[in-house]
Amino acid sequence: MGVFVGVRGGGGYGMKLQLSNLVLRPHERETALLGICEKRLRAPVKYFKILKKSLDARDKSNIRFVYSVECADEEVTIPEPVFPKIKKPMPRAVVVGTGPAGLFCALRLLDYGIKPVIVERGKPVAEREKSVARMCEGGVLDPESNVQFGEGGAGTFSDGKLNTQTNSPLNKEVIRLFLRFGAPEEIGFLGKPHIGSDKLKEVVVRMREHVIERGGEVRFMSKLTDLEFRDGRLCAVKINGVREEADEVVLAIGHSARDTFEMLLGKGLKMEQKEFAVGVRIEHLQSNIGRAQYGAGYAALPPADYKLVSHAGERAAFTFCMCPGGVVVPSASEEGGVVVNGMSNFARDGRNANSALVVQVKREDFASEHPLAGVAYQRKLESAAYRATGSYRAPVQLTGDFLSDRESYYFGEIKPTYALGTEFVPMRAILPPAIAAGLKAAIPDMGARLAGFADYESVLTGVESRTSSPVRIVRGEDLQAGVEGVYPCGEGCGYSGGITSSAADGLRVAEALAKKYL
Repeated sequence: MGVFVGVRGGGGYGMKLQLSNLVLRPHERETALLGICEKRLRAPVKYFKILKKSLDARDKSNIRFVYSVECADEEVTIPEPVFPKIKKPMPRAVVVGTGPAGLFCALRLLDYGIKPVIVERGKPVAEREKSVARMCEGGVLDPESNVQFGEGGAGTFSDGKLNTQTNSPLNKEVIRLFLRFGAPEEIGFLGKPHIGSDKLKEVVVRMREHVIERGGEVRFMSKLTDLEFRDGRLCAVKINGVREEADEVVLAIGHSARDTFEMLLGKGLKMEQKEFAVGVRIEHLQSNIGRAQYGAGYAALPPADYKLVSHAGERAAFTFCMCPGGVVVPSASEEGGVVVNGMSNFARDGRNANSALVVQVKREDFASEHPLAGVAYQRKLESAAYRATGSYRAPVQLTGDFLSDRESYYFGEIKPTYALGTEFVPMRAILPPAIAAGLKAAIPDMGARLAGFADYESVLTGVESRTSSPVRIVRGEDLQAGVEGVYPCGEGCGYSGGITSSAADGLRVAEALAKKYL
């Protein structure tokens, strides 16, 4: 099916064509699409763009890639968006955090002419990688530079997934900016785009360099320690205890900034409990996931993923942050707690697949009305996992043994990828009864829909406790926290979940802030 529209090219009006439902088999090259376009245009292709690419594996005997493309017989220039520049006295804006919310907020502030000061409690990527390596290799935790804290935020050590369930019009702008700073071109058209931890680190560094080139500041090992108000509005911040005047502050602090939550609560910002989910990481052989999803020809296709939801138990359970060909990584940010997360590089070429497998946590589980009761709940789980092994080694159990209430004593074909080492521990000794019951109900139910998911020898590693923020910092329609000049932003403050929605919220906050000065 094709749709023709007129377009102005380099020397007049040419023909621009949009084609959808173009099919290629796994062995066919994408260059074949150019030939289809030339036949429809009846002219050489001067402009070509893939708009969408998806894998149709519903019929395992007829797997195919389906494309939508755009082409033209003349060059097509896509203009960059233009933003009005602030003419009033320039505000001093401090952005706290270099995760996607903070970075994208800073990029958009620059578009309006505001030169932000970005402060990040952790280290830049290159030094942060060394901190993470010391943790993975020797169990030496740096509380300020780890998988949770440092340049790029928690997403830097993940799969870099960009698919989102939100329908924000800003999502396309997030993709455009990622592409501008060197993300793989395919994120612009894949239905489930991902950057990979290795490439995401490079993109983040380019964003930082751009902020500095445009006159902004980026400071590492710089923690927000206080806010000062005068007559109901922000007048200053303290960074590492040193006072600096500020007109605006964006709190893109991330979901693990527990000490910052406590400081902000003490300053009178309204905060409320937010439900989240906890559980384990489950590991399978990536080849088995590929075979289950695609059949015998899986090796010729991209690494398979999955997303599963179960309502078999009293509480909803779901998989989250699935990492094809990835590893389970030590993700603690506080002494005396074991936290796990998943990570994969762009190639997704590791032996194992892993995913968070989590169960809904309700407010009634907190046993307190305190706004930070969810933080206490997370800490209790993390410390229980640490006590179970006596170290940062992770507790593990075979899925079949967990379902049968048996002790685990050996690994089968599936070996855990958690770098610091593991110890066999019954998950019931760590997880609250409601969470363990939810997992027991969900695993067989999910296995009925994905062959091999409930494999006896698949490995459960605990605990997955940082799926999202346990608090929400309340903000109004103006996106401020009841105090003029204070903008809660992103996942840490309870307004997004994942890289794309966090980046989109950063753009949204930047636009609200800038409009005050236009």
